[in-house]
Amino acid sequence: MPEAVLFDLDGTLADTAPDLGGALNQLLLEQGRGQLPMAKLRPHVSSGARGMIGAGLGITPADPAYADLQQRFLAIYQDALCVGTRLFEGMAEHLDELEAHCIPWGVVTNKSQRFAIPLMEGLGLRQRCACIVCGDSAQRPKPHGHPMQLASALIGVAAADCIYVGDDERDVISGRTAGMTTVIAAWGYLGGDKPPASWGADAIAASPQDILCLAAANR
Repeated sequence: MPEAVLFDLDGTLADTAPDLGGALNQLLLEQGRGQLPMAKLRPHVSSGARGMIGAGLGITPADPAYADLQQRFLAIYQDALCVGTRLFEGMAEHLDELEAHCIPWGVVTNKSQRFAIPLMEGLGLRQRCACIVCGDSAQRPKPHGHPMQLASALIGVAAADCIYVGDDERDVISGRTAGMTTVIAAWGYLGGDKPPASWGADAIAASPQDILCLAAANR
């Protein structure tokens, strides 16, 4: 068994697409545009506001209008953080299994604290997890290795003895930079142009129940 398991939040631990997609569709309505189907938005959820606004409005942070749209999008989202958001199928049982084996688990996300912590509270997980490292907790966000190093220090487990599970290439880069065993969450959003098999992870898990056995096989 690993000594600790760390998870990305959006697209790995929880399916946050319903609420992030809902926030974007409300923004689109305010901009006089039509709403978009969730299937089109899901691959962009792990990229946060930048990905969602890019998918919905076709603009990047370099656009002069981006900053105001970003702030409005985040305000809408903050008002409905945990309405449709749910743990992915099998994740609740996986967390129970970790706790039954006295394996601490935590979250390392690029989401800001003002969203991640209330969301974890809404899911009933804040008091159960060993750490919540956010995009504004660490010196630099993922794909830098510092968030993983900070999480390792907070839970008191060496990075080499931790597993990091994520659904984006930057999760793999960050985990590997810190010396962790990395596992791709195949049930996640898996955004980007490169296939997950090319990201360089130690394993790809089809479901949360696969994480421990796959990670053990690659340690």
